[in-house]
Amino acid sequence: MARMTRVLRAGPRGLAALSLLIGVVGSGLQAQTQPGGADTQRLERSWNALDAQLRALDALIPAEPESAPAAITPAAPLPAGLLAPNAAARGPLAPGQGAAPPPLALPQPRQIQQGVVQDLSLNQALSLGFANNADLQAQREQVAASLEELQSALGTYWPRILTLASGNTGQSSISANTPLANDTWGVGPQFAPNSLMGANNQPVNGAFYSPAGGLYYQNNSVTTGTAGLQLDYALLDFARTPSVQAARAQLRQERNSYANQLRLLQLQISEAYYQLQQADQTVRIFDAAVRNDLLILRDALDLKQAGLVPRLDVMRRRAIEASDQESLIQALADRAIARRQLATVLNLPPEVTPSASDPISAMPRWPLNLEESLLSAYRGNPELEAILATREALARQRDAAAAALLPKLSLFANGSGYGTNLNTFDVSTSSGGCCPISVSPVVNSNGYDWSMGLTLRWLMFDAGTTSGRAKALAKRASATAQQYAAQRNTIRLRLETAFFNHEASLAKLSSARRGVAAALEAFRDVRLRYQTGLSSEVDVSVTQERLIASLVQRLNATVGVNVSYARLLRELLPVPRDPAAPLTPRITAPGSPAPGLAAVGEPGRVGAAAQPANPPARGPAPAPGQRPR
Repeated sequence: MARMTRVLRAGPRGLAALSLLIGVVGSGLQAQTQPGGADTQRLERSWNALDAQLRALDALIPAEPESAPAAITPAAPLPAGLLAPNAAARGPLAPGQGAAPPPLALPQPRQIQQGVVQDLSLNQALSLGFANNADLQAQREQVAASLEELQSALGTYWPRILTLASGNTGQSSISANTPLANDTWGVGPQFAPNSLMGANNQPVNGAFYSPAGGLYYQNNSVTTGTAGLQLDYALLDFARTPSVQAARAQLRQERNSYANQLRLLQLQISEAYYQLQQADQTVRIFDAAVRNDLLILRDALDLKQAGLVPRLDVMRRRAIEASDQESLIQALADRAIARRQLATVLNLPPEVTPSASDPISAMPRWPLNLEESLLSAYRGNPELEAILATREALARQRDAAAAALLPKLSLFANGSGYGTNLNTFDVSTSSGGCCPISVSPVVNSNGYDWSMGLTLRWLMFDAGTTSGRAKALAKRASATAQQYAAQRNTIRLRLETAFFNHEASLAKLSSARRGVAAALEAFRDVRLRYQTGLSSEVDVSVTQERLIASLVQRLNATVGVNVSYARLLRELLPVPRDPAAPLTPRITAPGSPAPGLAAVGEPGRVGAAAQPANPPARGPAPAPGQRPR
C-alpha cells in the first residue's frame, strides 16, 4: 500500500510504470494457466520481469523524508509526553484538595510541574462541580443581583429623606459716591444739613445727610453655614407597581436559569466522567491487545524457527502489533484529554488531575415509559418557566414605560437653619460722605425656614418616544411565546432522542455481551489451534480483531446506556431554584435500582442483575512471560 501511494504521488511517470507493472503481472498469471513443461520457466521470467519493473518504479518515485525501517524493528517506547498525564492515581482526592482556584489567578509553573493524579467517584465529581463550576458561580451572582434589584424597586414605596448641608466664606468691598445731596426729599431733619443742634448748641447735619460729592468705602468678610432636611414621597405613581412586578419576574427568571444550569452541569459532569471511564477502558483493551500481539508473535517466531510457518506469518504479526500499538498511543492521548476535560468542568486546582475511581457499570433501565417521561419533563421545567418569567417581566416593563404618560403626584417638605458672621473693616469717608446704612464691626445672625407642598407632573407630549418604547417591549413579550414553543419542541426532541438511544444501547449491550463471550472462546480456540499447527495466522488475526471489536462494542454500548440515562435524567432531575438551598447529587431517577443492577439481559424484560461491563482493575494483568508496564 505504501508503494502504491508513492506511485500515485510520482505523477504521469509513476502511472505509466504502474500500467507496465500491471501488464507484466497479468502476463505472468496467464503463463501459470498454460500447460506444458515450459510453464515453470515462463513463470520465472515473469517474476524476474516483475522485479525489474519494481526496481524501475522505485527509481522513478522520489525518496521519502525518512528512511524506511527494517523489516524486523523493535517496537518504539511510548511517548514520554503521554506518560505523566496517564500516570496512575495516587489515591482518593482529600477533602479541601479540590477547592476552586481564585477566579482571577493564573496557574504557576510550580503548580503544573507538581501535578498529581487523584481518584474521584461520580458523586464526588458532582459535589465538586456544584461547588466549583465557574458558570454556576456566575449564575449564583446573577440571582443575587436580581434580588438586589427587587429590593431597590420595593424601596420606591417609601419616602426619600435627604440631608442638606453647606458652608462658605468670602470677602467683598463697597465703594459709594453720592453726586447729589439727599436733602431735597423733605423727609425730616435727619436728611438735612445743619438741621440739628449739637452738644455745644452748634448746628450739625442730620445723621443720614449726604452732601453732593460725598464718598464712602468699606470691606466685609462673610461666613455662612446652612443645614436642613428634605422629604420627597410619591403619592401617586403608576409606574411603581409594574416596576416591582417586573423585578420580581426577573428574579424568578434568574432562579429558573440557575435550576436549569444545575441540570446542565450535572449532565456535563456525568458525560465527562463516562467519557473518562471509556478512555480508561480503551487503554486497557489496546494494552491487552499489544500484550497478546507480543505473545502471538513469540509463538510465530517459535513456529517459524521449527519450520512450521512461513516468514509471512511473522511479518503480518509485526504489522498487527504496530497497528495495535498505534491505537494504544491514541488511546493514551484520548485519556489525557478526557482527564483534562473533567478537570475543566469541575474547575479543579491546576495541580490536580482527576481519575475515575468508579468501575464501569451499566445504569438501570429508565423507570418511565416515553409518555410519562415527556409529561414529567414538561411539568415544572425550569427552561420553560424561565421563558414565562421573561415574558412576565417584559409585560410589566411595558406597563411601567406606558405609565410615564400618566400623572405623577408627589409630596415634598424641607426645613433648614442657617448662621452668618459679618465682619466690617477698613471703613473710610471723604467729602462729607457717609454710610448708606448703619455700619457695625461684627454682626452675627441666624435663622431657619421650612416649606411643604405638592408637585404634579404630567407628560403631555414627547413625539411618541414613550409609546414607542412601550410598543417595543410588548413586541418582545410576544416573541417569547414563539421561544416557548421552540424550546418545548427542543425538550421533546432531546428527551425522545435520549429515550430511543437508551433503549437501543440496552439492546446493543445485551448483544455485545454475547459477542464478547463468543469472541473470547473463539480466540482461545484459535490460539491453541495455531500453536498446534491446525490454523493459520490469518485465522488468528481475524479472530483477534473480532475480539477487540467486540470488547470495544461492549464498552461503547455500556457508555451509551449511561450517557443516554444521564440525558434522560437531565430533563426530569428535581433541582432547587434557590442558590442557598442544599444540593444533593442524584445519579438515578426515583424508583430506579442502583447502577450495575440494570435489567439488560433482554430489551423490555426485567432480568437478573447484570455484571459490570468491564472489570474495575487499574490495568490489565500482564500476559504470561511479559513484564507489567
